[in-house]
Formats: sequence, structure tokens, C-alpha cells
Amino acid sequence: MKRRFDEARILMYSHDTFGLGHLRRCRTIAHALVEDYRGLNVLIISGSPIAGAFEYRARVDFVKIPSVIKLRNGEYTSLEKHIDLQDTLTMRQSIIRSTAETFRPDIFIVDKEPLGLRGEVEDTLSYLKTRGTALVLGLREVMDAPQLLEAEWKRADVMRKIGMFYDSIWVYGPPDFYDPLTGLDVPQAVSSKMDFVGFLQRKVPDVQAPDHRPEGNYLLVTTGGGGDGADLVHNVIHAYQSDPDLTHPALIVLGPYMPAKKRRKLMRKSAPISQIRMIEFDNRMEDLIAGASGVVAMGGYNTYCEIMSFDKPALIVPRVAPRQEQLIRAKRASELGLLDMLLPEQAEDPAIMAAKLKELPSRPRPSQSAPNLRLEGLSRISDLVGDWLERSERRHFSVVDGGS
Repeated sequence: MKRRFDEARILMYSHDTFGLGHLRRCRTIAHALVEDYRGLNVLIISGSPIAGAFEYRARVDFVKIPSVIKLRNGEYTSLEKHIDLQDTLTMRQSIIRSTAETFRPDIFIVDKEPLGLRGEVEDTLSYLKTRGTALVLGLREVMDAPQLLEAEWKRADVMRKIGMFYDSIWVYGPPDFYDPLTGLDVPQAVSSKMDFVGFLQRKVPDVQAPDHRPEGNYLLVTTGGGGDGADLVHNVIHAYQSDPDLTHPALIVLGPYMPAKKRRKLMRKSAPISQIRMIEFDNRMEDLIAGASGVVAMGGYNTYCEIMSFDKPALIVPRVAPRQEQLIRAKRASELGLLDMLLPEQAEDPAIMAAKLKELPSRPRPSQSAPNLRLEGLSRISDLVGDWLERSERRHFSVVDGGS
């Protein structure tokens, strides 16, 4: 039976500067929580330019903050070119603080960036801590190469501030897959708060299937947000051009952030190939992955969870710069036999890529290599949230009774 928490509120922060991963992860968690707990309301603060392109369940909403994008060299710039980056960051910080003050959350969940983009959440963390809000940091199971993450965090004294601000750290993966803080000097004040909740299982939404989902068997090629996915799509097209025996139908999803010039070029290039169908974006990727006979992707966190959830053979060609997150995840999953992997330079060879695409549908599914694989993150998070809200409810009644 579902618990009911009247007027309980959870605020989530998703900085969203490059792809869709952070918003999609927050949205998945939010939907699971409102499904489990009646009366609970979740508000997501997001910098994604396309936050409104997704569907949200009742009692889940979002606040849009001005968008900042990450360039391929790792630097940031305002999405609106006529607005100074610092002015944009100041606006974002102000909106985040104001939202927290008005919404008055019981729990504040920060996705991936402990202090927010350029420290924009630190002020809000300080404020919410004074009013007794439970503060949670959610980390992907893989963050980045240890030396890169350590250098990034040292500049802003992040590790110390994590220990100072946060009540709990959720790692969105099992402990035997990867530790996101491996190789770092982790103080007891941080390590004692880490809870490896497990991967976040996905399911097909209860809505009509996308109109462009192909009939029958097809390979799904997805680049996530698509901002740096043009090379993967080009290599898949090149493989089809080079090998007439590669006849398996393919649906390619370019991603909403792929630059228009590259998108048009790839569409022209693929037009003569009858086996390829290409679309720009779909907000129900779960449905497309569930229907595919195999998945070709760069291997971001959400795509990986969907591959595991729907038990699909997969070929991963990971991004290797500026972050090594996808490379580390793909190597580890490949070691465990969960998927196949090509390095970007290998994928450039059309013969190698064509061979991998032809064998993909018959590759073992993840469950065949790891029969005990569990995706229990959402249920574990739900239990943790339920415990917190119950304690908060008891404290509230205790205060009320004591004052009567």
C-alpha cells in the first residue's frame, strides 16, 4: 500500500550544460518517488534548454534557469550569446536560492555537481542546512578519471564542503561495478555518508509508442544529447556504405544538441541508404530501446541503464574527452561481458564497424553474462526517502504536541 505524505516536498537540482543525462536521471527518480508516495511533490531545477520537451507526471514540475553550455574544451558559455556568462551565473544562483526559499523542501537532492555549476548552489545549501532540510548528493557510478576529478575538486575545496554540507551521498550504481571516488583521498566525513543504491531501472512509459518506431527488428543508434555524437553517426553510415551485406534496418536518433550543420550533412549522407531511418529527437527513448534488437551508443549513464533494464545487446563507442567517464564505464562493462566496445579510432574503420553491427543482434544479452545483475536504485532511493519523511513527520508532530 502506498504511503501518503501530505505536503512533503523534494527539490532537485540538475545543472544541465551539455547533454540530457542529468535531467533525465532526476526526472526518472522524481517519477518513481511520486508513484510510491501520495501527497509528495517534486520540483526539478534545470538548466536544460529542452526541459519542457519531456512529459512529467502529476506532482512533478520543473523550474527553468538560464542555460549555460559546456564547450568541447570543457569551458562554459551562455547559451544566449548576448548575455555575459557571469551575468547568467548570477541569475541562475538567484533563481535557485529564491526557489528553495519559496518551495521550502524537506529534502534537497543535488545531481553530480556538489556545489553546482561554478559554485552556484553553495549559498542555497548553506541556507537549507540552517532550516533542517535533508541534503543529498547524487553521484553517477563513474564521475571521471581520478586525476581529472581530483584536480577539479581541489580548486574549489569540494571534498571538504561535501563533508560539511551533505547528510547523505547516493551513488547510482552497485559497489562492485565502480567507485566514483576511487583514487581520491576521501575523508571519513565523506566516505561514511556514501550509499551505493544501485543502477536506476527504466521501464516503458504508459503512453502510445512513438510513431517513428520501426516495425520488426532494428538497430537503434543513439548519441544521447548529440552535441558530440556526429562522429559515431558518420561511422555507422560509412559502415553501411562500405558493406553491401550490412542489411539490418537501423534507426538513428541524432540528439537535440547536435549542431544544425552537422545534422543536415548526416541526413544528406544517409538519404540514399534504404536501411537507415534518421530522426532528430524522441523524448521516449525507453520505448525505442525496448523495441530494438541491438543498441549502438556512446554509453552515457542513462543509456547504459536502459540497455541493462531492457536487456539489449549493445555496442559502445565512448567519448574519451574532455571527460573519461564514458570510457571508464564502457571498459568496466566490457570486462564484465555486459556489452561490446570499440574505441573511437577503431570505429572509424568501416570494415570493423560493419562487422560489429552485423554480429550485434546475436551477441549475448547482459543478463546472460551477469545473471545476478540487479537494478534496484529506484526502490532503494524510495526506501531512503520514505525513512527521512517519516522521521520528519514524527519531529513535526513532536514539536506540535510539545507546544500544545
